[in-house]
Amino acid sequence: MTTPWHWSIPHSRSVSQYIYRVTSSEVALVIARWQPASLPTDVAVFAKEVVSEAAPPSAVRAKALLFAAGKLGTFATSVGLELDPALVFTPSVIERFIVTDAAALGPATRRTLRSNLRFLSAACLTNAPPAPVPLSRERAKAPYDPAEIAAYLALADAQPTLARKMRLSGLIVLGAGAGLMGGDLRAVRGTDVVVRSGGLVVHVKGHRARVVPVLARYHERLVASARFAKSEYVTGGFSASRRNVTSGLVASLAGGADLPTLEVGRLRATWLREVAGVIGLKAFMEAAGIVCSQRLGDLVATVATPTEREAVSLLGARAL
Repeated sequence: MTTPWHWSIPHSRSVSQYIYRVTSSEVALVIARWQPASLPTDVAVFAKEVVSEAAPPSAVRAKALLFAAGKLGTFATSVGLELDPALVFTPSVIERFIVTDAAALGPATRRTLRSNLRFLSAACLTNAPPAPVPLSRERAKAPYDPAEIAAYLALADAQPTLARKMRLSGLIVLGAGAGLMGGDLRAVRGTDVVVRSGGLVVHVKGHRARVVPVLARYHERLVASARFAKSEYVTGGFSASRRNVTSGLVASLAGGADLPTLEVGRLRATWLREVAGVIGLKAFMEAAGIVCSQRLGDLVATVATPTEREAVSLLGARAL
């Protein structure tokens, strides 16, 4: 009677060891059989030794590393370097190869090559420099929900003085209704708020000067704050370079202890989310299969700039 194939597989804790042995044997076989006709024998032997030392976890990974090591080994011999890992897999040689011999390859292929070569360098060099410390990516601020914005506006209306009411209202509206923050927000004067092109716009000054349409439901409030400020700053103060506008306003408020901290970054995030919904950004990205906005700037640069009236019609002339 033939023994079922699965009876020969070890059980319990030895299963993982068995899988590791099978995988290692497969990788070793791939490395041993690798001999592309385009590579000199000495370069192929060099690549196989280096990849064996790196102990790739799978056959697919081994093939990718062999390809990268073969490319670098060929470059090294062409510039007169001895096929010694300590000489070939230095960061300077890898970078020289990427910017010269690999220059004709596509960007994605070059990035993959460099990543694989750096992996091999770390595996075969005993004096390799430490890898850079990974830095966490800054995440977008969490938008406020509509109820929180309504609560902040109600708090502004409840302030005991007209100045506090107008300045807090202006701060909230410029953030959640026009997406301003930082120096752009601090520099807005009452005269920078203008009824034009079928809606309400804010003239932003400074190194990012632009005209920003205001979301329709905030028009009345921002007009009131602008009329109160006249030629002065909508959020108060005497200098466009003043700091901590939000902190000063919040510290002087009457009430609001039960509300989350008012943050300019979160007000802008609220505007960004709302405008993204209006223009159908999520639908566009899902239809295009885009999960990262890295290349959107390159694409947008080729799109015709809309007129002010078109921008106001899209972003600010109707209630959302």
